[in-house]
Amino acid sequence: MKTLHLVIHGRVQGVWFRESMRLKAEQLGITGWVRNRADGSVEAVIQGDDETVSSLLDWARVGPPQASVTRLDVAAASGEYLSFEKRTTSVTDPTG
Repeated sequence: MKTLHLVIHGRVQGVWFRESMRLKAEQLGITGWVRNRADGSVEAVIQGDDETVSSLLDWARVGPPQASVTRLDVAAASGEYLSFEKRTTSVTDPTG
């Protein structure tokens, strides 16, 4: 089981990125969560086997049709998730 933390940069808010990612994750059988961040990026934790996580990473590099992803930051993460949920926007500045 692989668990990764993603931060997706670019034009990723207001383009149905979170809902599209939730649907794709459910289609692939991936658990975790996704939310908007105050800095305009989208943050997610994804968990699944290597192949499905790789598939969702490939999707996240492009996103839904109206998105324009400029950078995808990926780091190892931990936790256990039972489903994939769309969370509310983070209101704190992730840089401190």
